Amino acid sequence: MRTIFNLEKFFPYRLSVLNEQVSRSLATLYSDRFGLTPPEWRAMAVLAGFQPLSANAICQRTTMDKVRVTRAIARMIEAGLVSRQEDAQDRRFVSLTLTDKGMAVYDRILPLVQAREAEILATLSPDEMHALDVILRKLTCR
Repeated sequence: MRTIFNLEKFFPYRLSVLNEQVSRSLATLYSDRFGLTPPEWRAMAVLAGFQPLSANAICQRTTMDKVRVTRAIARMIEAGLVSRQEDAQDRRFVSLTLTDKGMAVYDRILPLVQAREAEILATLSPDEMHALDVILRKLTCR
């Protein structure tokens, strides 16, 4: 006898669906107005908080693969949002930072995504918010 698998109750599936819904909701805020893709926004947000960073460091902080990060960075360099600086001692190491234009775009997007986050989370009570935070910390693989 075959076991019936209920995908809709499978935690990884549910988490993936939620992630996709939230990501799409946020992407509508910055894709049309600022021409950024989700990987570009993620890289920009990480750079804004931790720059200068290498592409590998962005990969680690965002859990995006190297190809996605490389493409995102290349597009943002072309758009004048990110600058790259080779290390004088080790030319293999490239330091990435947001340009003034990149920081200006980030500063315009940040309140939009924070407001959307607040809208999404407004459905939770303070106790549920606390529980969600505890659960996410426990489940985050580090």
